[in-house]
Amino acid sequence: MNLLHSNDVRGTYPNSWYAATARPLEPFARLQGEARADVCVIGAGYTGLSAALHLAKAGRDVVLLEAHRVGFGASGRNGGQLGSGQRMDQDGLERLMGVAEATKLWQLAEDAKALVKHLVAEHEIDCDLKPGVAHTGSSKREVEELHRYSAHLREKYGYDALEDLDQAACHALCPSPDYVGGTLDWGAAHLHPLNYALGLARAAAAAGVRIHEDSEVLELVEGQPVRIRTETGHVIADNVILACNGYLGKLHSQVAARVMPINNFIAATEPLGDDAVRVLTEDVAVADCKFVVNYFRLSRDKRLLFGGGESYGYRFPKDIAALVRKPMTQIFPHLADVRIDYAWGGTLGITMKRMPFLARLGPNLLSASGYSGHGVGTATHAGQLMALAIQGETDGFDTMARVPAPSFPGGGTLRSPLLVLAMTWFSLRDRLGI
Repeated sequence: MNLLHSNDVRGTYPNSWYAATARPLEPFARLQGEARADVCVIGAGYTGLSAALHLAKAGRDVVLLEAHRVGFGASGRNGGQLGSGQRMDQDGLERLMGVAEATKLWQLAEDAKALVKHLVAEHEIDCDLKPGVAHTGSSKREVEELHRYSAHLREKYGYDALEDLDQAACHALCPSPDYVGGTLDWGAAHLHPLNYALGLARAAAAAGVRIHEDSEVLELVEGQPVRIRTETGHVIADNVILACNGYLGKLHSQVAARVMPINNFIAATEPLGDDAVRVLTEDVAVADCKFVVNYFRLSRDKRLLFGGGESYGYRFPKDIAALVRKPMTQIFPHLADVRIDYAWGGTLGITMKRMPFLARLGPNLLSASGYSGHGVGTATHAGQLMALAIQGETDGFDTMARVPAPSFPGGGTLRSPLLVLAMTWFSLRDRLGI
């Protein structure tokens, strides 16, 4: 199944609140005929846009190919949370990699947040960037673990931007009967993800990147140089960057074995007006501790943007709004009858370790993907790290590439059914409170 075309209309952004409130770009021309480039980047999400922008700033001649529109995939549909750290907690990374490597990975994650904030400021990207992400727990055990982890970050990494929330403080921020405490990270942030992607595209084009939309890559022939074929043209490039994430398809088997596409869903309610304070009393984002994470924030027009729900298989469900409404009303029962104006799905990439997979697939072929729901900062940073690696500065890329990235069991045939079994079990644990 080609996920580029399974759930979406070709070249058309989904009917999301993000698309409805975006600062649109005129379409970039489809690739026609032959193009020659120092670097060809495949995929115009955060990874590809960042890589192309940083390479162009360094004086490289870059062609960027996108099958649909820039920011079309997860980069333009996600929850917009710029989180701290890596996707795996630091204590998990310490056990996996050792303290020295875990410390390097923490600093890279801090660099990722700083990079997003810098790019937004440098290129004057209008994407509603605001500080603050809360992590909430639904049980005493979850809250104790959140507080233990915040103490660990303070003591071992000197991270003092986290505020512990007891039940009263949590309810003062987020009046949900489901949550009994948490933490509030003022070093994290949230933004309008599609406007951020479109801002990166404007900056890349201004820096000289030749962006081609509606230019799905059909074949990649490795060599010196690499040849990349689309429906109406081809690129000959000295180096290639794969930035496809959940939409990689069959372009490279080594990546496909380690990065699995899954779908996630978001709904936007009608504007809540004065009742918005019954959801959040401050303009921060929230993510909870459930295995199938619920994440949400208020839009600038006081809608609840709520991500959640689970769906197995690669096709989106027919009624996304109903799917998301179920967890939304578990968290906010008073919204049972609220109107949902927008509901959309998107495809992201996950890995076995929930850490991104960065790899040198050949002497002139780099790849980064598998951000596992932590891509706003990590994907932007991965693009920069690949751009630096092509210029010979490999330290950051090599650190990320050392993270173990096992293949999914069962390969392309059985990995999805096995994931369904695992997610069913963990979601059952959520419901039972185990």
